[in-house]
Amino acid sequence: MHLSPTDPSTPRTSAPSSPGVTGALVPAITRDWTCPFCPLLCDDLSVRSHGDGTLSVQDTECSRLTQALAQYGATDAQCRSLVDGSEVDGTAALARAAQLLANARRPLFGGLATDVAGARALYALAAECGAILDHLHGDALSPATLALQDRGSFFTTLSEVRSRADLLVFFGCQPSRRYPRFFTRTLAGADLARELVFVGCAADPAADGFAQTRTETLLPHADPFDTLALWSALSEGREPAALQRDDGSHDGSGHDASGNDTTADARPDATPAATLASLQARIAAARYTVVVYEPGALPGPHAALLIEALNRIVKAANRTSRAACLALGGDDGALTVNQTVTWLSGMPLRTRVSKPARIAGTAPLDHDPYRYRASRLIADGEVDALLWVASFAPQAWPASLDAAIPLIVLGHPALANAAKARGANTVFIPVATPAIDSGGHLFRVDSSVVMPLAAARGAALAPVAEIAARLGALTSELSGELSSDISSARPIPRPSAAPPARPPAQPPGEARP
Repeated sequence: MHLSPTDPSTPRTSAPSSPGVTGALVPAITRDWTCPFCPLLCDDLSVRSHGDGTLSVQDTECSRLTQALAQYGATDAQCRSLVDGSEVDGTAALARAAQLLANARRPLFGGLATDVAGARALYALAAECGAILDHLHGDALSPATLALQDRGSFFTTLSEVRSRADLLVFFGCQPSRRYPRFFTRTLAGADLARELVFVGCAADPAADGFAQTRTETLLPHADPFDTLALWSALSEGREPAALQRDDGSHDGSGHDASGNDTTADARPDATPAATLASLQARIAAARYTVVVYEPGALPGPHAALLIEALNRIVKAANRTSRAACLALGGDDGALTVNQTVTWLSGMPLRTRVSKPARIAGTAPLDHDPYRYRASRLIADGEVDALLWVASFAPQAWPASLDAAIPLIVLGHPALANAAKARGANTVFIPVATPAIDSGGHLFRVDSSVVMPLAAARGAALAPVAEIAARLGALTSELSGELSSDISSARPIPRPSAAPPARPPAQPPGEARP
């Protein structure tokens, strides 16, 4: 992807070498800018940065982008680091944060809203202090990861959807509610007749109005588990008549709040089995079917089973035609951090990384999607420090965090007031947002494309990667000093020589030599 130069070509303020250093902001327009605020990573935008630190994008239909840009203002570059509610310089804040991490025995790294470079640096820091890693959107990310681990998954790209998919099946989701430009990215301007089928939910109003596109709804009020159980059986060749309920009921065929039938087939005999059999026939006849779902919109706690079922249906379709899945998720860098941690460690998020000087016999990595869930760890008091990373938006740390637990925030400048109000046991360091005040890279929603980010504003804030790297160096130094102090204060006695091994018992009937 080509990134055209910033207009005008005035030198931008670069990120500082120390957090909290301020610099002048230069008004500019950045064209072909990649938006970091949702995993679609739209790269066809022009963003204007103003001299007062605000930003704007003209003629955008994305309410999510507008709300995100409203969080940036004139005071961002002057935001100071905080220790226990008092303003300090960046060096003092880093020293205090490193001391808290060095003293912690079971720290948690939460939030993790950052880019590839930030994730790499945070992983190295986690290995230095033996931390557990979980993302702000871990509950939405984990079911898709579990399904991939257990059964595998099918993938596609936004380009494939746009250029090839003639049948899109949306299961239990309306994409534009979280991703306002989804249909613009996948439908607009493409010369291809399409059918959009919404299963288990009402049709997305944003899908209307596109040329050569027909939209319909199937089984909008049906239970998703029942629907997929029935659909899976049909995809494997079961006859609809064999799957109809004995009582003849048609639950799941769907009515809206006014009592009107909202299914594609309003006939009295349109049972769920018959409706899904008709859909299955259309999938078999389509050139390329894409099943779209949102892991975060699926009902828990067994959303992974629904995702497995969707991939089973797609697998069956690929025996005779072509089909794929597109999972919509990975907000706030969730997909990026999960991919990065996986390639660095071989394990996805919700993993504990042991210290290099771990006890002999201890595994260097321990992954458990249930035991290492951040909200559970905090609620049960199982961690003694929290490092919270929120560089894309002022997402606050969990309210259930005990006030006595040390908190280190590498966050959006708008989080400063909340950190100041918490007072004791709190360190706050403002960081740059990728694509706003620093460059970077993010994984797009389709998992296979990494997009480069160009800074649109360039306020003098350090990126997460720089802060995490400096914390790692300081923590390593402090941990070494603590180990030396402990060794000198309490020397470990050497074990006495082991007694000679006793000869093995004599087997019956065998003479000892």
